[in-house]
Amino acid sequence: MYVKVLIQVGYEPLAPTVGRNIFGRQVCQLPGLFCYAQHIASIDGKRGLFTGLTPRLCSGILGTVVHGKVLQHYQECDKAEESGSGNVQKEVSSSFDRVIKETTREMMARSAATLITHPFHVITLRSMVQFIGRESKYCGLCDSIATIYREEGILGFFAGLIPRLLGDIISLWLCNSLAYLVNTYALDSGVSTMNEMKSYSQAVTGFFASMLTYPFVLVSNLMAVNNCGLAGGCPPYAPIYSSWIDCWCMLQKEGNMSRGNSLFFRKVPFGKTYCCDLRMLI
Repeated sequence: MYVKVLIQVGYEPLAPTVGRNIFGRQVCQLPGLFCYAQHIASIDGKRGLFTGLTPRLCSGILGTVVHGKVLQHYQECDKAEESGSGNVQKEVSSSFDRVIKETTREMMARSAATLITHPFHVITLRSMVQFIGRESKYCGLCDSIATIYREEGILGFFAGLIPRLLGDIISLWLCNSLAYLVNTYALDSGVSTMNEMKSYSQAVTGFFASMLTYPFVLVSNLMAVNNCGLAGGCPPYAPIYSSWIDCWCMLQKEGNMSRGNSLFFRKVPFGKTYCCDLRMLI
């Protein structure tokens, strides 16, 4: 995640090298995950690779608890309805209705978890991005909370929240809808490995949905560090965006909507100039 975030904000400290793409053709490409991580370790040591780990762990633990509590609340409501209905026969809902119901509940649980944990997500991103300018503004968890509240107020803890929520919601509905269509119309119910096939289809549709909604992740992370007093989020290194829509439009105009999506076969972005010996490509 550390390397991915630095790439997302456009930090490229290493010059491109000559390598081969997935088709075996020689191309001029940017260093991948391991070269990037080695560069970070050469400056901050191996311990520096775990920058932002504390707020990240807090976000993960708190998010898991909130997500579970919301789903547990829905389950308790279902039990109360079943016990209250007595012997009244309940109508059997269709499989599509069940998908809608389960997806809605999962959306509420994820949204609640995202809303509660987003301040820790912002602190994680900013502690990582300060590697660019070698700042120490966001070092400790308590100090980071105090800094954000003092400089930006409560709203500073929720920078980039809207595109993150939208991306999660769209990805969830897209994933579950595609999985339902594949499991219902594409797979044969008579196959003995039906359950295994459904699990594979869920994973494939989830990967496909995450790829389509990746621009929301990119915009959210950029807005979380934009104009926060760090070199990586302020001019002249990075522009100041008036809103997340402005950030989206500018990235789309530059053709950088997939920046940071790949950590291995990374092509040189359009419009960037690097010192790369193209004679080695002959």
